[in-house]
Amino acid sequence: MTVEFTVFGTPIGACGLAWRDGAVVGTALPGSSAARTRANLLARFPDAVEAPVPDALQATVAGIVALLSGEPRDLREVPLDLREVPEFHRRAYDVARAIPPGKTLTYGDIAHELGMPGSAQAVGQAMGHNPFPIVVPCHRVLAAGNKPGGFSAPGGVETKRRMLVIEGAFPEEPTLF
Repeated sequence: MTVEFTVFGTPIGACGLAWRDGAVVGTALPGSSAARTRANLLARFPDAVEAPVPDALQATVAGIVALLSGEPRDLREVPLDLREVPEFHRRAYDVARAIPPGKTLTYGDIAHELGMPGSAQAVGQAMGHNPFPIVVPCHRVLAAGNKPGGFSAPGGVETKRRMLVIEGAFPEEPTLF
């Protein structure tokens, strides 16, 4: 079946959602514009077709918008198409999906949760390849010492920090005038 996608507005910019057979195959955090988000999705899914969001995924879009507006939302029930996701990544994503808004874990915490305490770097790599940012909240996964670590989405670590501030996990940094 064909992958379909949409681009929609949020308080931090245009996000994207791609789906197939009623399950999400990918999400895109905001680029510099809606056109950039669309290009990101088309680079990942070259044969995708832009389409209206099906009724079954309307709540997903609303949940993402609400979460990026500062409302705590649990997106664990969003159906994901995991057929191309390696098993270790699936397990790491399951742990990450259980992190509530406003909370964080480290890569090491997730490795421990998986019963593989030496695999923090592998957890970091899994988060770096997350095709479902926000739905699988890899932004809530930090490096050792609760440092931001990396973030492969557009805007990098600054986007990660901004999302954690919105969720209340990081304090708002003072504005200098």
